[in-house]
Amino acid sequence: MLALYLHFVHKNQMLKLKQPTPRLRPVVEYGPIVVFFIAYYTAGLFVATASIMIATVFALSLSYLFERHIPIMPLITAGIIGVFGGLTLWLQDETFIKMKPTIIQAIFGITLISGLMVKRLFLKTLMGAAWNITDDGWRVLTIRFTIFFFLLAALNEVVWRTQSTDVWVNFKVFGLMGLTIFFVLTQLPLLKRFAIEDNPNSH
Repeated sequence: MLALYLHFVHKNQMLKLKQPTPRLRPVVEYGPIVVFFIAYYTAGLFVATASIMIATVFALSLSYLFERHIPIMPLITAGIIGVFGGLTLWLQDETFIKMKPTIIQAIFGITLISGLMVKRLFLKTLMGAAWNITDDGWRVLTIRFTIFFFLLAALNEVVWRTQSTDVWVNFKVFGLMGLTIFFVLTQLPLLKRFAIEDNPNSH
């Protein structure tokens, strides 16, 4: 799934080079997860897994065809979907596709905190075009996003291990997105507090 926790990365990576075609953006960003959801309730998890793999490749192909650019984070996500989706279908074991969100979010968390340890603000690199805040703000935001990603990874593990597949699918499609929207909204005061003021002379 291209969940919303990837949407903020995906969108701003593309903004660096070229604005996405407005009509294409929803297809590329949300098409695979919509296909997964419909396929699951139509034909089951294994068909849904194959469907999201195909839809992800199609979405990235559209991105390259129209934008001549494939954002790096969605590309990594596609690779993880390919590996875990392939294992799910090959072994006929739904465990692998259910672990996929855990792996993706853990990778994001590890990447952000590793960057902070070597004094690299990867979140600023990805989001700098959208959020104009100080480096201190980026450090605080990086720590918060890191914790958030690790919490989502842990929550996904709890849900898929303790709940039915129906519950997990709905959590994957709607829960992760809702939690991410809520989290981003809670960061608005931080963005305001560390905002870099416009130069008064520029007005």
